[in-house]
Amino acid sequence: MRFYWLALGVLGVWRVTHLFVAEDGPWDTLARLRRVLGSGFWGKLVACFYCLSLWVAAPIAAWLGESWPERLLLWPALSAGAILLERATAVEPAVYREDEEPPAYPGGQAGDPKSASSAGDQAQASSPAPPRS
Repeated sequence: MRFYWLALGVLGVWRVTHLFVAEDGPWDTLARLRRVLGSGFWGKLVACFYCLSLWVAAPIAAWLGESWPERLLLWPALSAGAILLERATAVEPAVYREDEEPPAYPGGQAGDPKSASSAGDQAQASSPAPPRS
């Protein structure tokens, strides 16, 4: 087997698996398919990139392999390549937590709301009070 067939196989497994797991597809057909499949066996299979990549890799390995031992070794290799590609290209969503306190500014640097208000309080406390009439 030539290397470019292996590379094309990995890219093909990744593309088809990513399409079913993470994309809506044309006219939202894949999103509707995932909703129809629900939370049963097929729904869980389509929701798991690792699981689905094994099943997508099987026919591609059978097509690319020249002998049965090669096909059996290609099957998990194509899936693993697609998983590595997915992990390398996945974007972690930003996490926002409203209940956490903002990060502390060491030494009361500029931009620290606490140091700005405390500096103003200190300035008022150190200035003499206006004379009473």
